Parts: sequence; C-alpha cells; structure tokens
Amino acid sequence: MDTGPLISLGRADAFGWVRQLPFHFLIPEAVANELTVGREAGYPVSVPDWIEVRSLTGRLPLNLTTPLGAGESAVISLALQEDLTTVGLDEWRSRRAALAVGLRVTGSLGLLGRAKHLGLVHQVRPWVERLDKAGAWYDPGLIQKFLAAFGEAQ
Repeated sequence: MDTGPLISLGRADAFGWVRQLPFHFLIPEAVANELTVGREAGYPVSVPDWIEVRSLTGRLPLNLTTPLGAGESAVISLALQEDLTTVGLDEWRSRRAALAVGLRVTGSLGLLGRAKHLGLVHQVRPWVERLDKAGAWYDPGLIQKFLAAFGEAQ
C-alpha cells in the first residue's frame, strides 16, 4: 500500500476496520520512510504495527522510477518482487502503471467496499465523507457510482 491511502485512512480514523480486512498488509521501506517524514512534519499517521515493512532486494525497474514517486514505484516493485497480485494505490498514474505490469489495484474506496461487504462498516457514505475531510480526493462521478453500488446514492 502506498503512502497516500495510508495517510487518508489514518486521518479518517479508519484503521480499526482496515486492520480487520482479510489481507496481509505489506509496505516497502520507501513508504515507511515517507510516513516517518510526514509524522515529523506534523501528519498524524505512522506505520501501524499490523503492517509489515519489507526491503526491496533489487533496483527499481527504470520504467517505474520516472513517472511515479518513490513510494509508488517501490509499492509496485515490491509486489513484483514478492509475487503479489494486488497493490493498494489511489493515484491514477500509479494505478495505471500497476495495471500495465499485470497487477490488480485497489485503493481506499476498494478497501471500504470490502469492509462493507464483510460487515465491518454499516454504511460507506460516512466513511467517504470522513476520507474527504481527511484530504482524500476522488472524482465526484466515481463517488456517485461507488455510493450507488451500495444503495447510498443521494
């Protein structure tokens, strides 16, 4: 998972249900470092103890270092290194890069949808609003489709 979704979910106080999802959360050192720097700058999110931090064993592929940030590139590289199938990214460029190398992508909303299906949250709308207040930005059309999929459209 990348820094952006972790910060948004952490600021929205969503880690309670996120940690209950049936996933093993793994981040590269680059993301852990970004969270540490952010914490020192005043962001209230650090690496939760239920997330495993792993090192990359090789160099980042050249095509993953240019258009993406260090954390995003490291997330994709770690997934490839560890033979993972899914990565947690919210930013569209990183999502496209992950899809281009054959990975499945989920983000904050995908995790929220899974939490709803599993009964970890009763409604998605309050969490979408919390994520919005926490600084996450989503396309309004995407939000409407997401809410409609859960019967919570306006």
